[in-house]
Amino acid sequence: MDLAKTVTDNVRAALAEDIGSGDLTAALIPVDALAQAWVISREAAVICGRPWVDEVFRQLDERVEISWYVEEGQSVESDQELFRLNGCARALLTGERTALNFLQTLSGTATEARRYADEVIGLPVKILDTRKTIPGLRDGQKYAVRCGGCHNHRHGLYDGVLIKENHILAAGSISAAVTKVRPYAQGKPVEVEVESLAEFREALAVGTDIIMLDNFSHEQICEAVEIAQGQAKLEVSGNVELARLRPLAETGVDYISTGAITKHIKAIDLSMRFA
Repeated sequence: MDLAKTVTDNVRAALAEDIGSGDLTAALIPVDALAQAWVISREAAVICGRPWVDEVFRQLDERVEISWYVEEGQSVESDQELFRLNGCARALLTGERTALNFLQTLSGTATEARRYADEVIGLPVKILDTRKTIPGLRDGQKYAVRCGGCHNHRHGLYDGVLIKENHILAAGSISAAVTKVRPYAQGKPVEVEVESLAEFREALAVGTDIIMLDNFSHEQICEAVEIAQGQAKLEVSGNVELARLRPLAETGVDYISTGAITKHIKAIDLSMRFA
């Protein structure tokens, strides 16, 4: 992922969406007026999104000065000051909502990811995200997942093979699907989603690299781990709730994937105040 390009493109699109033909309200402010503003978090959070905030004001007016008091991935408390702005009053007012939208959403993602990461401290399992992301903000949310302490699954359809139920039906069987996709996998691991122990055994027998255990019971997961004996990496998915995360991790699986850390998020409550 080219983070710099992602940030630039995200911000350009967001500003165009918000400003359109011009900020009518900011026009009441003298063009040469200067202002100072500061942003606080109204709740405890893990902060993520600094590059997007910086880019918003860079695109609006490169002369705006930003002083950050927190690092990416840092935990903050309620009412903690995050950064200060000095510069053109019009630029500060025009960029306020776009900057905070990025910061509140990515911080919300990082905060949720941190909750999941904290549940499995001390265990070798990796908590993975999914493709269940906000359209247009996938790279940003996957970056936020890493800031929160979790890990990325494939970014899209182009950088990983994941054979699911409908792929299997179209190919005729798990064995046929894995065999057919190998020449196109470009050396990347082949993963298969299975829904029963019978399907699991078939995926294992055909040499699948990663097997996703979809909605398996706790007992079935333990049995799959025992059967696999390290022949394939195992991933648990489906109804992964925070309360059962550590028991799942203790089964010995390699990965636990969940869409919750990117789609079940709550934007962090932020506030910008002007001097």
